[in-house]
Amino acid sequence: MKRFLLVLFAMSLLGGCSRERSNANAPQPAATPKPVYFKVDPASAGSISGTVHWNGPRPSPIPIDMSGDPACVAANKGKVYDQSVLLGKHKEVENAFVYIKSGLEGQTFAPPSTAVTIDQRGCWFHPRILGVQTGQEVDIVNSDPVTHNIHPMAHINREWNHSQGPGDPPLHRRFLKPEIMIPVKCNIHSWMHAYIGVLDHPYFAVTTADGKFTLPNLPPGTYTIALWHEKLGTQEQQITVPPHGSEVVNFDLKPR
Repeated sequence: MKRFLLVLFAMSLLGGCSRERSNANAPQPAATPKPVYFKVDPASAGSISGTVHWNGPRPSPIPIDMSGDPACVAANKGKVYDQSVLLGKHKEVENAFVYIKSGLEGQTFAPPSTAVTIDQRGCWFHPRILGVQTGQEVDIVNSDPVTHNIHPMAHINREWNHSQGPGDPPLHRRFLKPEIMIPVKCNIHSWMHAYIGVLDHPYFAVTTADGKFTLPNLPPGTYTIALWHEKLGTQEQQITVPPHGSEVVNFDLKPR
């Protein structure tokens, strides 16, 4: 009996060693290669800058009725108007989204380590027009004493819909695929709108109150630069940026 048990024990040891050798010889899954990010040579980097103008009649202000939420009324002194078209003294266009549409193919850019923030404040989204890079963190906060709802209606990225009450912690989201532009709404306050432009590179900008934009640190090359505005339309131009060159591209939008 003892001899039989010893034989069984020896066989179990041999089986275990055999399995270990088999596992050791089995092909291991290949490690996922780390992405190789493109780095711009500062000695040859250039830039594109310009101004966006509107060449049509100045639109009449559209009043917004916030009477359904007294807290929103209290947060906005006096009359409130739609913010989709904001023009400067000489009809410079604010909140136009300008970006490189083509010319960067085959280059992979590291997502920024810093997050961008969407704040629900005064019963508006701030900023109204936002650009982010794929994989970049987007923090959503609610600075108001009322509950809001943020609902990006993406078609290429994942659509999501989340309510956020007063004092709730920030939401953290990422968009993984390029998409121009993602409309955002609040299902509670119908006048709250925003748009998010998602790109796989860092060359985008939102025009300021004087209609200006700048795309810095751009590698030399020929690019299609595109403009998008939620009401005033879109436009494209082609531009070649020489090494260490600073090119100017102005956009003049007209009624369609």
